[in-house]
Amino acid sequence: MPRRREPEIATIDAFSHDGRGIAAIEGKKVFVPGVLPGERLRMVRRKVHRGYDEAELLEVLVPSPQRLEPRCTAFGVCGGCALQHVSAGKQRHIKEQALRDSLKRVGGVAPQRWLEPLFDPLPESGWQYRRRARLAVRDVSAKGRVLVGFREQHTTLIADMHRCEVLVSPLDGLIEPLSELIGSLSIRKRLPQIEVAAADNATELVFRVLDPPSPEDREKLQRFGFEQGLRISLQPGGTDTLQPLYPESPAEALFYELPQFDLRIHFKPVDFIQVNGAVNRLLVAAAVELLQLKENDRVLDLFCGIGNFSLPLARRAGHVLGIEGTAVQVSRAQSNAVLNDIGNCDFRCADLAAVDGREGWLRQDWHGVLLDPPRSGADAVVRHMKRLGPERIVYVSCHPATLARDARVLTAEQGYVLEAAGIVDMFPHTAHTEAIAVFARSPRRGGRK
Repeated sequence: MPRRREPEIATIDAFSHDGRGIAAIEGKKVFVPGVLPGERLRMVRRKVHRGYDEAELLEVLVPSPQRLEPRCTAFGVCGGCALQHVSAGKQRHIKEQALRDSLKRVGGVAPQRWLEPLFDPLPESGWQYRRRARLAVRDVSAKGRVLVGFREQHTTLIADMHRCEVLVSPLDGLIEPLSELIGSLSIRKRLPQIEVAAADNATELVFRVLDPPSPEDREKLQRFGFEQGLRISLQPGGTDTLQPLYPESPAEALFYELPQFDLRIHFKPVDFIQVNGAVNRLLVAAAVELLQLKENDRVLDLFCGIGNFSLPLARRAGHVLGIEGTAVQVSRAQSNAVLNDIGNCDFRCADLAAVDGREGWLRQDWHGVLLDPPRSGADAVVRHMKRLGPERIVYVSCHPATLARDARVLTAEQGYVLEAAGIVDMFPHTAHTEAIAVFARSPRRGGRK
């Protein structure tokens, strides 16, 4: 076995589920990012495990004819994108294969039909799409500058980058100006991150500050906001400590629109929203359609957030109940219902990871259930689905493995069939796979129990 960090020559045999290349060396798999099957390369192993190793690409010696030139100069170092060297169609193929394999291997299931991938079809749609991000910040004396951006692939260090090709405008061009701005502040070593949020009406930066900025710092931050046409806020503690700095009293809240449903959804810059606005519109429309709603149907939206699915569902159904584990998000969802003059949608705060069967909403009749859980999935909820008894379930997933685990419970224990599934390309150029799945009540099942 070569020593760790000793360069080696290898040939890539296949792709892994996360878009890395796989080289087989003396019976051991070595995973290498940024490569294509058939390529010969020089690499160095960075992480050695018992059953496999992880390596860093040093040089492609014999490139694949399918290789594309990455647009970003930080590609291969920055851990944000893993697939810029792969065509958009091939990227979606990799993600669909990851979903297929997870459903089969973890869930022991396959859908009756595969949905067409959801993606923004416009030219250049894979670039400048990301409207929410958390940028890391670190003052690096050895480089003589403050680094702003994403973590490197193999370390906790921040990649030395000057712009980001997947952030929406104007965020894509702000990496270097932010580095210079923070480098001029007295608290440059006490500012670890920046939350960025681009709404339909404005773009806001939230600076996480561990020490109060000086009056001169505040003036520089305000001037930056004015010159760049940005909103600036400070966050000295938790998300409830947000302090608008420029302007001190914004004229209106940040919002994004869902035109197909005549909705305007307000949010705070630290709220969770889907990062890709164009794909989110497609996803919401698909979820509503797949539930096959009639005007008097009752729908349960679990992990509802600020109402991204609840409010469009309320435009089509008789009544919607949204449930979310964070009181702040529930309050935001309620406000959004009022702002959009929606009276047939209620919201409730509950811990959906601790469902025990005594919840009142479990004893009500629902035509459909929409699930949009975090990466950990919806295990506690799906184990009570037989009791809920909806005709249809639409599951929006950000992690194929937990979707597959929950699909096993729904199909093997709860009396449902996996009617359809497909990928949602929310994060082009990354290996991150999102999915949507539809479960229908099995005709072999009786009524509610």
